[in-house]
Amino acid sequence: MLLGIEERGAVDTAQMILSGYLGSPDIAAVVADFVARAKARNPELLYCCDPVLGDRDRGLFVHADLPPLVRDRLCPIAGIITPNHFEFEYLGGAKAATIDRVIEAARALMARGPSTVVVTSAELADTPEGEIETLAVERSKAWRVRTPKLPTSPSGKGDLFAALLMSARVRGADTPDALSHAASAIFAVLERTAIGGTEEMRIVESGDLLVHPKRRFDAIAISRS
Repeated sequence: MLLGIEERGAVDTAQMILSGYLGSPDIAAVVADFVARAKARNPELLYCCDPVLGDRDRGLFVHADLPPLVRDRLCPIAGIITPNHFEFEYLGGAKAATIDRVIEAARALMARGPSTVVVTSAELADTPEGEIETLAVERSKAWRVRTPKLPTSPSGKGDLFAALLMSARVRGADTPDALSHAASAIFAVLERTAIGGTEEMRIVESGDLLVHPKRRFDAIAISRS
């Protein structure tokens, strides 16, 4: 499939590559090779790696050989990575329970390649009860957006968030605006899912909310003393 994309010239006009769940180390290696070739062919191409490896409830849930490959081969060639809080701590090799620690760990990961680290589903020491956070860290700036924590946790919410974030970037939004939009849109979908009481996200019927969420949650710049 990726070879077909190259043969048809899509790499030349593409703005973004987004990878998510990878079923095996072999597939991850194929993706890494494809990204390297695509970026050599189109230097303006931005690669976002959503390192789907696990979560705080289940731990790592992928093939045992995959996490090191994602950490050591895919993340370093990505411009943006979007781990959840559990995956972020795995990639950084240590707990990150405070905003200072998140920023320090994110910038340590940046030293290996990415220019933007986005951490989803974060619950930090100063996160208010009943809320959940998404944070974006760059080399000299950082932002956080808080949304109410809803009584639903369907599979795929991280995948949808990464797609929303990247689509906003492709449309020209800067990092804080893209972060705000993605957090607001995913909240809208999860809210509708919770109201419907279903296990699967109500994505199709929430199509209008993906573009125009009714409630906007702003990304706030983080100031460190």
